[in-house]
Parts: sequence; C-alpha cells; structure tokens
Amino acid sequence: MESCRMNYYFTGILIVLICLLTFIKPAYPGSTQTNTSGSNTAIEGGYTSTATTTYQTGSSSNTTTNSTSNSNVKSAPPSAGAPSYNSMTQDVCAVGGSLGVQTFGLGISGGKHFVDKNCERLKLARILNDFGMKVAAVAILCQDERVFESMIQAGTPCPIDGKIGKEAKQLWGKYDHERPDYTTYVKRMKDREKADLAEQKKITKELEAMDKAKAKEEAKNKKNIDWKDPR
Repeated sequence: MESCRMNYYFTGILIVLICLLTFIKPAYPGSTQTNTSGSNTAIEGGYTSTATTTYQTGSSSNTTTNSTSNSNVKSAPPSAGAPSYNSMTQDVCAVGGSLGVQTFGLGISGGKHFVDKNCERLKLARILNDFGMKVAAVAILCQDERVFESMIQAGTPCPIDGKIGKEAKQLWGKYDHERPDYTTYVKRMKDREKADLAEQKKITKELEAMDKAKAKEEAKNKKNIDWKDPR
C-alpha cells in the first residue's frame, strides 16, 4: 500500500516537471546596455545613440556637407560616309562629287556625277577629224569661247553657216549675238568705246592747246610787223 502511494507521488511530480518543461521558454533580457562616460545606463525598448560634444563657452562647431553630381554624356553617332562615284570605263566624260554632313544625332550624305562638257567636245572633235571632217571638228571646238576668241585673234574666224575666212568674219559681225563669247565681247566693245572716247578727248585737248599756242604766236608776229620806227 505504501509502495503504491510512492508511485503515485513520483508520477505526479514527473507530470508537473513535464508540464513545466513544455511551457517554459528561454529568458532574454528586455533591455540593451549603453555605456556613457562615467555611468552605465540601461535603455529599454529601441536603441538610440546620441553624441554630444561640449565646448567651452563661446565656442561652436558646425559642419555642413552638400554634394551634387550631374552627368550628361552625349556620344556622337557613326560618321556619315559620302558615297563615291565609280566609272565603269575610262572613256567616260563624267566626274563624281559627294558631300557628307555629320552632327549630333543626324548625318546626311549624298553624291552625284557631273558631265564634263569640255571632255565631250574634245572627243567629238577628235572623231570628226578622224573622219576627215576638219571644218566640222574646228566648228565644234569653236563652241568654247576661249577657242573662238583665239581664232578671231589669229585672223582665222570660226566657221559659220558654211562660210570661212572673210565671209565668216562678216557674218559674225552681223550676227554677233550668236558668238559663244557674246557677254565678254559686249563688255570688251564697251571698254574699247570708253577708251576711244578718252583718247578722242585727249587728242581734242592737245589740238586746242596747239591752236591757242599758234594764235598767240601769230598775234605776237603781227604786232612786230605793225610796229613803226618813230624816227
């Protein structure tokens, strides 16, 4: 009987210990520790740290830091490449021209070929001469005002309406507006007219001076003839 009581006693104690172990949790401190010179203070809840510097009376310390950074980077796009002109053969009277402009954000380029009229004229004159058409070859060369002027200066005017030599010169004088160098020719004629007028004025002035000198000389001679000896 006594042993049964002891078993019940130990069984109850065991049950109590099991319950305590089930509901008991580890204990953690409910405060944090901060150290201040001269004292230790426990701060409950959140942790806050404040640093205070005490100076002598009349002293102060202010620190202000402002930092601003702006970055604006622009990079140029690839350069605009002007196209090139390629002639497929050497017997082409054409030249190529191209242009390219590049700025930030925009690039424009273009190209074009231009016909060389003087080159064409030389080739045509050479072909006509090879065919035995010498007058025709000279006529096509005379479309250049430099050739036309040189032919006039040489006394061999360019052909016109099938006429050459003096007959051609007369027709060029009558239809001078058909000259390839008409603009230069008109300017030259005006300059020559001005030069002729200036020369004419100069000659007229010299003749008038000669007439005055002659009249003065005649008057002097006449005075000597009319003088009589008082004796």
